[in-house]
Amino acid sequence: MNRRSFLTAAGSLIAAGARPLGALTPGSGPRGVPYGTQGPRPSPSQLVWQRDELALFLHFGVNTFTDREWGDGTEDPAIFDPGDLDARQWARVAREAGFRAMVLTAKHHDGFCLWPTDTTTHSVAASPWRGGEGDLVREFVDACRAEGLRPGLYCSPWDRNAPAYGDSPRYNAMFRAQLTELLTRYGDIHEVWFDGANGEGPNGRRQEYDWPATWRLVRDLQPQAVMFSDAGPDVRWIGNEIGSAGDPNWSTVDPSVVPVPGLSGDDVMRQLQHGDPQGTVWRPGETDVSIRPGWFYHPAEDDRVRSVDNLVGLYFTSVGRNSKLLLNVPPTRAGRIHDVDAERLHGLRRALDAVFAEDLAAGHPTTRRDVGPRSAAFEIDLGRAVEVGVVDLREPIEVGQSVRAYRVEGRTAGTWSALSEGETIGYRKLDPVGPRTVDAVRVTVDDLRARPPDVAVSLHAPHPAIPST
Repeated sequence: MNRRSFLTAAGSLIAAGARPLGALTPGSGPRGVPYGTQGPRPSPSQLVWQRDELALFLHFGVNTFTDREWGDGTEDPAIFDPGDLDARQWARVAREAGFRAMVLTAKHHDGFCLWPTDTTTHSVAASPWRGGEGDLVREFVDACRAEGLRPGLYCSPWDRNAPAYGDSPRYNAMFRAQLTELLTRYGDIHEVWFDGANGEGPNGRRQEYDWPATWRLVRDLQPQAVMFSDAGPDVRWIGNEIGSAGDPNWSTVDPSVVPVPGLSGDDVMRQLQHGDPQGTVWRPGETDVSIRPGWFYHPAEDDRVRSVDNLVGLYFTSVGRNSKLLLNVPPTRAGRIHDVDAERLHGLRRALDAVFAEDLAAGHPTTRRDVGPRSAAFEIDLGRAVEVGVVDLREPIEVGQSVRAYRVEGRTAGTWSALSEGETIGYRKLDPVGPRTVDAVRVTVDDLRARPPDVAVSLHAPHPAIPST
């Protein structure tokens, strides 16, 4: 994706009076969340999105057939002709691997549309695939629903084919027309995915995007969908494409730091990577990364697919850091997920099932002790000595994110010693700690933003797939 390579014309957009959509961002409130108040909370759609934990990203289009990452918009639609396309296979592999949602590149920077659009001839309607009668977006959403997955769509704002690109009002109208087609023809869409890519169009001019109008349109047409971009407004980019959320990672942000997609700078990167404990809107981070070096399928990368251990590591540095993992798995030129990629995804599922197979703390009551107005301790007596490899912590994020600091200790033969520590928990925090032999565990949360919450604690045995500390 290399989203950092192209920036939006943010300065002129802000100068023109654009501002964050406060009415569209859940949990908005006055700047600065004082102690004693819970602060922003997730919407029901944001809760569903985060609890899914895993989503598959599918980069597919003319680049698949030109062996490129970025097309230039001059591609002949005739090259798009996947001979064995099976979107149901994509969804089946995703479901079997424990993924609960998929996002398709309905349009990438080359402007080629995977649905028969009324806005351009640069689409599947001009290709030989399905005799020019195909609609890949339709096949994709139908496959998602058949396999019980939530569908999402990415529509690139940058369009290297559209003659209107760079004529800002004219192209913005075209872009909103494309979104209207995508969001009214295919039923409920779970996630609408944007980036801030902004380069030259066929006319050599740069485009000024109207993000407030775009976000309002999505909210009007798909009110239950979450919108992703650097600036949300519902889900934010985590600031890199290596598969690593920040630690700590707050789901709350200051919207004034990243008001529109495509901005750069140290403050922006810190906000994307870590969020802001004093943030006034709930905008959790999504960690997007590819299973291969590239985002589109390249035959030369068939022997460069991430290993199962590497994928487990990504789970720990994304889901295990209060984020969600959006893993790109690009279909081949035939239109199927490659056997190697599918095998690695199934291996990931087997490894995660093994790591989290047993909760060593299950059945052992947790004793809670408030040790101050902003501190609490949770102690679990395990009744016997056990080997621990992972400490799994969760806050009840439906009421917000409160923990500013925590420490985990284990007891061995009457002596307590440190296992792990951190600055916040959020939806889920996974700390590899092992192997350590303990007969009790104590979690202390400090410096809380509100009344000490109940923190859920799970403990899991050592396993070879657990990343090293």
